Amino acid sequence: MDSKIKKKIKLVSINITFFFLLVIIFELLFGYWFAKYNFGPYMREHRLKKIPYQMTYNEKEYNYTYIRNSFAFRGGEIDPKKIEIIMVGGSTTDERYKPENLSIVGKLNSKLINSGSKRQIVNAGVEGQSTFGHIHNFKYWFSRIENFKPDYIIFYIGINDTRSLNDGFLQDGMIESPNKLSSFLDNIKSRSFLADKLRKTKHKYYNKNENKRIVYDYDQSMKKHKVKYFLNYEEKLEIYDLDFVKKKNVSMIKKYLNNVDILYNLTKSMGAEPIFINQVMQQDDFAEVLFSINRALISHCNIKNYKCIDLAKELRATDDFWWDGVHTTPKGSEAIANHIFPQLKTLLNYK
Repeated sequence: MDSKIKKKIKLVSINITFFFLLVIIFELLFGYWFAKYNFGPYMREHRLKKIPYQMTYNEKEYNYTYIRNSFAFRGGEIDPKKIEIIMVGGSTTDERYKPENLSIVGKLNSKLINSGSKRQIVNAGVEGQSTFGHIHNFKYWFSRIENFKPDYIIFYIGINDTRSLNDGFLQDGMIESPNKLSSFLDNIKSRSFLADKLRKTKHKYYNKNENKRIVYDYDQSMKKHKVKYFLNYEEKLEIYDLDFVKKKNVSMIKKYLNNVDILYNLTKSMGAEPIFINQVMQQDDFAEVLFSINRALISHCNIKNYKCIDLAKELRATDDFWWDGVHTTPKGSEAIANHIFPQLKTLLNYK
C-alpha cells in the first residue's frame, strides 16, 4: 500500500478516534449517565410529542395539535413541583382524539377554575394502558421525575382491564423494551445528552404538514357503530344473572382488585391520596366483565375505605356519548365531567 494512502488512513483514524473521545467526554459531562432522574425508555416513548389532528363532530371540523411535554404529560410544559393532581388511565383519559379543552380532564379543569380553585388536573393518560401499566408507571415514569410529589392521583380504570384480564394481553403502553438489544439502545438514547437535545429541538421546531393531519371523523364513526347501544346500571341488573356473572369472572376480579391494592399502596408511598373512578361503555363482548369489575371495585372501596366514585352506577348516558362504543364524544366527555366533578371536588378537600 502506498505510504501516502497509509498516512491518510492513519490521519482519518486518529480524527475519528479523537471525535468519538470528545463525544464520550461531552456525554459524561452533560449527559444523564449517572443521574438519578434520567428519562428511561418509557418516558422517551411518550414525551415530547407534537402531532396535528383533525376532529369532525356534528359536521364541524376542529384542527388542533396533540402535545405531550418533556415529562410525558399531555399539554404544555409545567414545573413538576407545581403538579398537585394527576389523572391516570388509558386512551379514554388521554383522549388524543379530541382537543384538550373538550376532554374529561379539560372539562374538569374548567370547572375547577370556574369554582375558584387554583388547582388543575394534569393528564397522565396513556393509550392502551390497563392497571398493569399504571403499576409500572410508578417505577418507569413517576419515580424518574425530580420533585414530582402530587397530592392526589385519580385512576380512571376498568375498560382496558376487561381485555388484559380476559386474555392475558397486558396493555402496558410500551413500558419495557421487547428484547435485550432494544433495551441496550433504549438506555443509551434515554441517557444521552445529544439524543435528548435532538428530540427537544425536533419538538420545538418540527411541525407536520397541515394537510397530513390525523383525522377522526366522529360523525362517520357513530354511523358505523350505530348498532351498539348503552344499558344503564338498572337495566344491567335486570338482564344479568349476578351470581353467575360474579362466579364466571371471579379470577379476573381477584387480579383486578389486587392491582387496585397495589396502586393504592404505591400512591400512598408517594405521599399522595388515590381516588378510583370506574368506567362505562356501550354493550360489547366485554361489557359483562366491565360490569363485574365495576361492582367489585366499589364493594372493595367500601370495605377498604378507599376513595371511589361509582360512575358506572350513577351515569345516565345516551348512545351519542360514544363514537366507537368505548371512546367518548365531546358530549360524553362533558357529561362524565359534569357527573364526577361534585364528588371529586369533595374528595379533593376543596371548598
